[in-house]
Amino acid sequence: MLIGHIREIVRHPVKSFYGESVEKTKVMDYGLYGDRSHTIHDQTRSGEFLTITQFPEMARYKARFIGQEEMEEYPKVEIVTPEGKVLEWGNKELEKEIQARSGREIAFASYRPSYVPLGAIEEEHIQLVTDASLQGLEQIWGKEVDYRRFRPNLFIALKDPKPFIEEEWFGRRMTIGNEVALEVKRHCERCMIITVDPENAKRDPSLLKAVAKERNNHFGVYAAVITTGEINVGDEVHLE
Repeated sequence: MLIGHIREIVRHPVKSFYGESVEKTKVMDYGLYGDRSHTIHDQTRSGEFLTITQFPEMARYKARFIGQEEMEEYPKVEIVTPEGKVLEWGNKELEKEIQARSGREIAFASYRPSYVPLGAIEEEHIQLVTDASLQGLEQIWGKEVDYRRFRPNLFIALKDPKPFIEEEWFGRRMTIGNEVALEVKRHCERCMIITVDPENAKRDPSLLKAVAKERNNHFGVYAAVITTGEINVGDEVHLE
């Protein structure tokens, strides 16, 4: 059953940094190629991930891969700071800047193209958000909502724009394009990260309060990879 098409594909080469929108990419066993493959660890918290929760300004650092998707090693990761300075991942200047701004001692880490653990990409492989649900949330909140607050991997334009219909897809198989298959698993429970505006890192707690009150703290759904392959913006999405 045709339910819509892929409107946008977003991956986050660096966990908690602003993601990059791509026209096509590979879907790996762990999710989108390179998604959350580079991480920053907070040495003051026993090496746990440093995220927007502890340092909201992370949302304003933009990360993207420069070059072709290779399976032996990742392309170079380019970082654009909030002030527009372009630095390469691992750069000492970048490390010093984040340490100074966050007030924490940090360490950079990265994984392999063939494997990124679930700790880095949260609780499932891929997160889905639909345009109809975004519009439904805007009505609930009473303000325009930037979907990037929710850090989804796939933004789906629905053929039948029914808000929150994806919550009826649990346990079902979804196919994208000619190669990829996913299983829709469960709700995505929200936290303070959605209160942070990705453009300026300003916080608005009222969004999380609205999601908690009106949506039982749920928005978007998680999916697990069944079959890997390539996906493209515009690919049809079918539900079996």
